[in-house]
Amino acid sequence: MRAPVAIGERALELLGGTTGAVIADYAQMYWLIVAGSAQYWRRIPQVQTLGAAPTSYIGVPPIGHTAGPVLHWRVPPGPDRYLTDSPLLRGALAQAVAAELGPDREVGR
Repeated sequence: MRAPVAIGERALELLGGTTGAVIADYAQMYWLIVAGSAQYWRRIPQVQTLGAAPTSYIGVPPIGHTAGPVLHWRVPPGPDRYLTDSPLLRGALAQAVAAELGPDREVGR
């Protein structure tokens, strides 16, 4: 999942300790989720599901690269922190969009 940094940071706050690893690169943040787990999500404004196209690429920083603004781990992976639970992420992103863009932009769950 990819979201602009303002939405991503708010979603990260909402997820707290339940987030998996998060990659940041300039103005974008990326969460790793189980492949296909967002397949039936209703669209969330400014949030993109990567992998929906035949080919998607994302840069993955070296494990120790944890400072930006260039490609880095915003939340580095760990033994119990790799993938984010997709229903929790969807809820956090929808709330973040509503907070950043106004409640009329939120998408139903």
